[in-house]
Amino acid sequence: MTNSRFSYALLAPVAVVSLSACGINSIPAAEETVKAKWADVQNQYQRRADLVPNLVSVVKGYAKQEQDTLTRVTEARAKATSVQVSANDLQNPQKMAAFQSAQNELGQSLGRLLVSVEAYPNLKSNENFLALQSQLEGTENRIAVARRDYNEAVRDYNTRIRTFPEMIGAKLVHGAKPMTPFAATTAGANEAPKVDFGG
Repeated sequence: MTNSRFSYALLAPVAVVSLSACGINSIPAAEETVKAKWADVQNQYQRRADLVPNLVSVVKGYAKQEQDTLTRVTEARAKATSVQVSANDLQNPQKMAAFQSAQNELGQSLGRLLVSVEAYPNLKSNENFLALQSQLEGTENRIAVARRDYNEAVRDYNTRIRTFPEMIGAKLVHGAKPMTPFAATTAGANEAPKVDFGG
């Protein structure tokens, strides 16, 4: 009787270590990290979307003939903010592709707008425009960092659910599926728009 109690006492820590090594705790932790990093990506895209109306408003005052370009930027912003991907959609490549495509379209429209204002020297020296241009540039950098961090979290999660021993807990307990990393969906989408203000 004492022997069996002693055996159970020894087996309990071994069982706990075995379960933890099987991904019982690490898989949900990695999944939550991915979701948090995705929230950072969305936050940076939202920041860019919030800046666009201000930029459009400033450019409108100087460049009335750029109405077509301004309309395209406004429409691209509306599309980008209407395509939403929740943390539950991170395993759906089609939804991720639609989100990425809408964001790329907005980025390209902004690039075209910034290039088109070269013809307006007063606008290029306007403090509001310069401040918005600087904020957009900083936002693009933040988006790049957020996407990189998200992809790193996805890589870690996807590796955990496919490698032994964590794959046991991932499949049996959590029913884990791979998350979708951020990837460029159009040619040149991985490069920031080239803006030349003639100076």
